[in-house]
Amino acid sequence: MKKNMGGPDRTIRLLIAAILVALYYFDVIDGTSAIVLLVVAAIFVLTSFISFCPLYTLLGVNTCKVRKG
Repeated sequence: MKKNMGGPDRTIRLLIAAILVALYYFDVIDGTSAIVLLVVAAIFVLTSFISFCPLYTLLGVNTCKVRKG
């Protein structure tokens, strides 16, 4: 897999995931919406760690800076 996520994008995804988990932990969200949002948070964390987003590939988006050497 070729990386297609840059540093700021990864950081924003991790922050959103942390916020979603905090909302669940403090019982702000519950039920089906909580489950869906926790799955989204897990996907954000996973894609941030591997620096690859399959949706970006489908849309042709690449936020990773290319180093020219």
